[in-house]
Amino acid sequence: MSDITRRQAIGTAALSAAGAALVATHGSVAGQAPASAAAAFAGKHTPKPLRFNPAKLTGLSEKLITSHWENNYQGSVRGLNTIETRLAAAMADPEFPPVAYSGLKREELHRTGSVVLHELYFGALGGNGTPGGSITEALTSWFGGYDAWAAEFRRTAMSLAGGSGWCVLTWNAHTRSLHNYWAWDHMHGAVTGTPLIALDMYEHAYHMDYGTAAARYVDAFMANLDWEVVDARYRAAIA
Repeated sequence: MSDITRRQAIGTAALSAAGAALVATHGSVAGQAPASAAAAFAGKHTPKPLRFNPAKLTGLSEKLITSHWENNYQGSVRGLNTIETRLAAAMADPEFPPVAYSGLKREELHRTGSVVLHELYFGALGGNGTPGGSITEALTSWFGGYDAWAAEFRRTAMSLAGGSGWCVLTWNAHTRSLHNYWAWDHMHGAVTGTPLIALDMYEHAYHMDYGTAAARYVDAFMANLDWEVVDARYRAAIA
């Protein structure tokens, strides 16, 4: 684990612990929403199953994918549910400190981003990596061709290869254009962006198979992309 990742983990744990302690102190049970909690704070998210057989991917082991899906993704789903119920409990307490609520809201954004990005990541795997559909025409329009786009996508991904972040092909609805965005944690992205491809560059996504050879992991990810899924996301985004 990199120093940056360690610091993030320590900071996240500290915020969660502080929020839990303050919720408990102010009269509600941490991790349990009041019976009258609004739907926004229901804490009822459930993990999405893998749409492919993890044993049949090329260059990404079943052990790696299963660990990533079970531990990192599902851990974020559980974490998001916990944070939502703590927010509900905090809202029921008019004396709840604003600084503690700020920590809970930061963690809500962090966990939400992790859940969404992981679902986009796993949801686009299981293909043969061969591009096709209207998305390839769009990549040509905005980058000069698929190969030019792929080169910039890889370079963006490798700029995060120190152990944290996401590389995200995004449709920017404000500028109506395609871009590869750099996101060093789960909370960064274009304000009006719709992610089409999300590549996890945290060490947990590749270290088990590739150690520090992040470039080989990026190659394996690209080889397993399902471009029918990516194209469907693109067509939905521009509709």
